[in-house]
Amino acid sequence: MFRRWNNTNHAQENDEVHSESKVNELKAAIEPLSGRILQYCDDACLRRYLEARNWNVDKSKKMIEETIKWRLAYKPEEIRWNEVAVESETGKIYKANFRDRHGRTVLILRPGMQNTKSIDNQMRHLVYLLENAVLSLPEGQEQMAWLIDFTGWSVTNNVPIKSARETINILQNHYPERLAIAFLYNPPRIFEAFWKIVKYFIDAKTFQKVKFVYPKDTDSVELMRSYFDDENLATEFGGKAALKYEHEDFSRQMAQDDLKTAAFWGLDDKLQGISNGHNGAEVAPEPHLN
Repeated sequence: MFRRWNNTNHAQENDEVHSESKVNELKAAIEPLSGRILQYCDDACLRRYLEARNWNVDKSKKMIEETIKWRLAYKPEEIRWNEVAVESETGKIYKANFRDRHGRTVLILRPGMQNTKSIDNQMRHLVYLLENAVLSLPEGQEQMAWLIDFTGWSVTNNVPIKSARETINILQNHYPERLAIAFLYNPPRIFEAFWKIVKYFIDAKTFQKVKFVYPKDTDSVELMRSYFDDENLATEFGGKAALKYEHEDFSRQMAQDDLKTAAFWGLDDKLQGISNGHNGAEVAPEPHLN
C-alpha cells in the first residue's frame, strides 16, 4: 500500500515538474511582454493555453499570440457596463447571484430573450460578462459554469449562425479552459437542426463540456444537480428558487464591478465617468477583487 501511494505521489510530482517546464518554455517562446498583456499572461494563463493545445508549446504559442493581438485591439478590460447595458435589459445573459458546488461563477444565458440586432454589440456584451465572470472567480478557481435556459426560444428569435459561431470562437480561442460545464436545459426539438450546424464549430474539448438536460431524463437532471443546489436553481431549471432578473439591481452590481475591474487592471485613471451605474446609482470604489 505504501509503495502504491508513494508511486502515485511521485507521478504527481513528475507531472508538476513537466507542467512547470512547459510553462517556462512557453513563457520564453512568446515575445517580451509588458503592461496589461504581461499581467494577463501569468503562469496560470499559460497553463490554460497549454492545456487547450494538449501541452504542445508551438500550438499554444500560436494560440496565445492570437489572443494577445485580439486583446490589444478589442481591449476587453476597458468595456464598461454603460456601454453594453442595453443588451442586458431582458436578462438574456447575466451573472447569477450564486455559485456552483465547486465555487465557480455561473452565467445564465437565455437565448429566447434576445432584444437587439447588432452582432458586434452582442459580442461586446458577451465579452464584458466573460471578463466579469473571470474576475469574480474565488481564489484557486479558474473556470465558470453556464446554464442555458431555452424558455421562449423559437425559430423566429433563433440566434443567427454567425452570432453562435462568433460566440464559440471567442470562448474557445480567447478564454481557453475557462468553461467547466455548460448545461442546455430543455431545448425544443427544432433546436436539433440548429445544433447539427453549430457543433461543427466546437472543438472536441469544449464539446465534451456541453450537456443537454431534459426534465424527463433522470440521468441528465441528476448530472446537472450534481453541480448545483436545488435551493439555488431557478424553477426554469427544475430547481426551487423563484429567481427573477432585475435589470436595475444588476446594473448597480455591474457598476460596482466596473470599479473593481479598473482597479485590477490599473485603470483607475479611467474611473471618471463610470462611478455612476446605468441607473444612476452612485457607488464607491473598492481596491481589490473578491
